[in-house]
Amino acid sequence: MAKEFSRTDRGGQQLHKEVASILQNEFKNRDPRLGFVTVSGVDVSRDLAHAKVFVTFFNSDEQKVKEDLGILDENKGFVRSLLAKKMRMRSVPAIKFMRDVSITEGMRISNLVTETVNQDIQKANDADRDFEGDAKE
Repeated sequence: MAKEFSRTDRGGQQLHKEVASILQNEFKNRDPRLGFVTVSGVDVSRDLAHAKVFVTFFNSDEQKVKEDLGILDENKGFVRSLLAKKMRMRSVPAIKFMRDVSITEGMRISNLVTETVNQDIQKANDADRDFEGDAKE
């Protein structure tokens, strides 16, 4: 029988919580240029040596998002050093910050579905009006 949570999952959850806390509290003092950023997920390798930290940015300006991702990339050593102080691990994983586009992509798809449904309703209403007009004649 498999364990409910693997070591990798527990490490990923702890890393997610700590990186989010670092970005929210300590990082703002170090580099105030960084806009509002949220950690949406962490993917840790099986050997806990590497971690992909998926972040979502509040700003929709593509240039600002690239700049913020660059700021995070420049300061990943600082984040890793703070992680080493907070986490009880033999070695802290190497961090790679990646933009998470799943939320914005999901919103885009949801808007497309809503738009299509509204168009179908409008077409059905127009067809009903045409049918009523033909029936009166």
